Parts: sequence; C-alpha cells; structure tokens
Amino acid sequence: MKFVLKLTLFSCAAVLAGTVLSGCGTTEDPVLADNPTPPAATGTGSVTGMGTNSPDVSPISPEEARFQPGETVNISSTTGSELVSAAIPSTPQSYLIADDGTISLPLVGNVQAAGKTPGELQRIITSLYVPQYYVRLAVTVTALNRVYYVGGEVAKPGPEEYLGQTTVTKAIQAAGDFTVFASHVVWLKKSDGTRISVDVDKALKDSDSDPMVFPGDQIQVNRRKI
Repeated sequence: MKFVLKLTLFSCAAVLAGTVLSGCGTTEDPVLADNPTPPAATGTGSVTGMGTNSPDVSPISPEEARFQPGETVNISSTTGSELVSAAIPSTPQSYLIADDGTISLPLVGNVQAAGKTPGELQRIITSLYVPQYYVRLAVTVTALNRVYYVGGEVAKPGPEEYLGQTTVTKAIQAAGDFTVFASHVVWLKKSDGTRISVDVDKALKDSDSDPMVFPGDQIQVNRRKI
C-alpha cells in the first residue's frame, strides 16, 4: 500500500512539473510597435528595440568593400613607358561604373568593376595590359565617396561609411537606430533618383522587403504622424 501511494504521488508530481515547464517554454514572435517605449538605460541594446545591438555588417575596411554600379573609381599607373602615360596617366583618373557594372579603359575597352574589391580590380587591369601592351605596369585603384546617408529621426543622422553589402534596416541601426518619434515607414532614395518606400517593421521579418543600400544612396526617416 505504501509503495502504491508513493508511486501515485510521484506520478502527480511529474505531471505537475511537465505542465509548468510546458508553460514556461512557450514562445511568441516579438511585437514591433511604431511608437516603441525606449528601454531602460543599461549600456546595451538599441534605441528602439529593432532586434539587434549592432548592425549586422562585417567590420571590413574600404579596401575590402566591393564596388557597385554608380560608384566612381580612381585609377593611376606607374611605369617608364611613354605609351602608358598616354593610356593610363600616372595622375589618378576618375571612371564611373556604368549600370552594367563596367568601366571603359583605353586600349582594352570595357572592364567589369562592380563586384570587385580595389585589389581585385587592380590585378584584373594589370593582367589586361601586361604583357599584351607593357612589360611592367603598377596599377593603383582607389574608391571615391564610399558613403551613404541616413537623415531625419535617427540617433546619428549624417553620412555613414560603406563597409560592404548592407540594407535599409542595417543602415538605420548603423545610424544609432530610430528615435522615439520616428515613423517606421522610411524612404530610400537611390543614387539614380529612384525613391522606394520601405516598411522597416516588415523588412525586419522579411529580408525580401529590405532593399540593399549602396554608396550615394540616401535614407530619410520622417517623424511619425501624431
């Protein structure tokens, strides 16, 4: 009888524990409000709780960031050949990356620049000229204006250095995140003048709704309507 009683009590305790643990393990998707309450100052976390403490952008140098259409690159060369001076001047020359991702260079024509780092583009250009045209050629490729802009209701409005592939939500986080007055529907103005409306709350849940941001682009965060 004592054994049966102990077994019954043990079974009840197990059922009760399972019920409690089951309730504790329940999870729900976070609710993102357009007018969030700022978290208490703890030294960590974002201004508006966008879901991350820092932008998910790899900490790479501008030398490692890949070129995109619409950017301008500087190209110069160092050699003793007079012909090279006429083809690729020793002083930096600016080349705009076209929509198809190419730049047009003397003698060799169109060269794919988009998707390449400065170092990769240097090696490609060198291989196109050496030894076909020159015995020796030292090519230097540098980038211009590798920044995008975030303005309006963010903690740190202004230019942000382009550190590789990024999106609207990550760019806003890099600018210190929204202020408590910010509308979560923002405008992305591309370098070609195209304007795109972005619902940031939706973009945080669906990466397809989070457009890429490139150098020269502008993000405008307006104040939400009361």
